[in-house]
Amino acid sequence: MGKKSRTPTGKAKAENRKIDQKDLPPPPPPPEELKGSAVPLETPALPGSSFKVLGTDRYDDGGVGDLTLLIDLEDMVLRRKRGENEYFSALKADLLPRANYGSMARMSRREQKVSLAQLLFSEDNDDEDKGPSEVYQSQVDGEESKSVIDHRAGRLSQSRAALRLSLLLREPACASLALAELCKRNLALSGSEGAVDALRCADKCLEVAGDDFWDGDEVALEAEESKNGERPPEPTERNATTPGLAHPASLKLLPLRVSHLCLRSGLLQRGNSLAALGREKEARDTYTSVFPLLEGEPRCSRVDWERHSLHVNIGNTISRETPTDFAKADVEFEKAVQMGLDHLNEEGGSETDGRNMLACAKRHRCRALKRAGRLDEAKALMLVLIKEQREEDVRKAKEAEEKAAEEALKAIEDKPKVPMLKAK
Repeated sequence: MGKKSRTPTGKAKAENRKIDQKDLPPPPPPPEELKGSAVPLETPALPGSSFKVLGTDRYDDGGVGDLTLLIDLEDMVLRRKRGENEYFSALKADLLPRANYGSMARMSRREQKVSLAQLLFSEDNDDEDKGPSEVYQSQVDGEESKSVIDHRAGRLSQSRAALRLSLLLREPACASLALAELCKRNLALSGSEGAVDALRCADKCLEVAGDDFWDGDEVALEAEESKNGERPPEPTERNATTPGLAHPASLKLLPLRVSHLCLRSGLLQRGNSLAALGREKEARDTYTSVFPLLEGEPRCSRVDWERHSLHVNIGNTISRETPTDFAKADVEFEKAVQMGLDHLNEEGGSETDGRNMLACAKRHRCRALKRAGRLDEAKALMLVLIKEQREEDVRKAKEAEEKAAEEALKAIEDKPKVPMLKAK
């Protein structure tokens, strides 16, 4: 039992630290009740949104539910772990894990989590990886301008900052996602030369998301900037004492879906790293291992882009490994094409995403035909792609003109009318 305060100031502080049970919010639901974005909604999450689920009258939430589980702004995991009284007492006394130095020191834990979400998921118009496709192809050819290299290096540093903040906040799901982003951005900056570093980050991402233990010191190394091209030294002894997201100890506090979301991201990026290293069979096996994690997910554009990217990636590994076996690779390209057609033809599909899926699959099929030496077919398909791209550009320009005209008309209608003065 601690000492009782004797001074008026000490008594006031002690009184201020007391928690009134009546003021506490309801306790978080059990982990097994949290489904994230797996369950379609009866009505759109946002008015006017087009997140329809194919062939149903239900709506996808755009991944909002999954993002809520991963970022955990309400600290549901800590509340389950510490108990309501201890958690809110620590929150009131500012004793919960957070960054206590640097530019974020004045922010609350919740504000720091919002900043972490922005580091992990924000995009701007200059981002080369903007968009839903995760199809791997090398972006490095030695002809990049300084501005492009600087932008890619900045994105890589942003991922390192996200990993540091994730570890400070003790948010393993965010750490796993930050490692997946580090993998992706290592490949974007350095291509095959960065593939070894990328693969190491992907493996650590999967370790954090898995059902065993992981070493926080090893993970923290990935947040360090290399000096003169050299990595900081590895720990002399491994200390894997933190349970992974799928470990039984973790599943008492958070749903298995959190692990699955991180595994999906990590496996995709691991496949990309292996492809960059030329290890096509391993890459293909890694991509294929994602499909069981997608079973039961809604047929919406958000998740179908993930499925589409996997099929195109698998087709590319076959094409690169055995260029003459185009027919085998084309089986995967056809599956990707069918997803685009589904969104164009079925109720609830996204026409824009459908067209983009078709264009993506056709581009990579064209490259596979070229590798197979079927140049005439590759040229014919390229001409089709060029024609379709021109038609798409015209359609977009027309839509932009119509939208501008509608906004101009609305501005006129909304303009306050000045009453006319009658002549004397």
